[in-house]
Amino acid sequence: MHFLSRVVRALAAGLLLTACDQNQVFEKNIDLKSPAGDPYVWAVQDKPTFEFEITDTTQRYDVYFNIRNAADYEYYNLYVKQTLTAPDGKPVSRRLHQMLLLDPQTGEPRGSGTGDIYDHQILALPNQQFHQPGRYKLMLEQYMRQDQLRGIMAVGVRVARHSASGQ
Repeated sequence: MHFLSRVVRALAAGLLLTACDQNQVFEKNIDLKSPAGDPYVWAVQDKPTFEFEITDTTQRYDVYFNIRNAADYEYYNLYVKQTLTAPDGKPVSRRLHQMLLLDPQTGEPRGSGTGDIYDHQILALPNQQFHQPGRYKLMLEQYMRQDQLRGIMAVGVRVARHSASGQ
């Protein structure tokens, strides 16, 4: 029953995040598990890749990373290496991001959530311009120097049209 309530809360949160946003171009989240099938583990060899279509190259976009972690995640931060590849196969950007999932002083979760699940939507590539129309790939790698990083439940990417109001 505890697992079912987690699933219902996660689905409700996902619907609320996407239902109201007219600027959203793409959003996808991937649940993580170890090679042995253990849930909530981001294995170092697991490199989720997200593909999205860009048609308007005059528009600027904000690219967010979605992170869902369990309360028993052992660190206050998460290092993620990102590789963005253009439709022609050439890398657009490679970068290491440090994301604070918990307050380093208090240990309080920074994301939204209740109970033992927390969701974070972190602006990773603000005001991004895509110079070619077509299908882009964004690969994420955990860079915590742990073969099996426990407590990270899911990762995802959201692409939205940039708005001056900071939407």
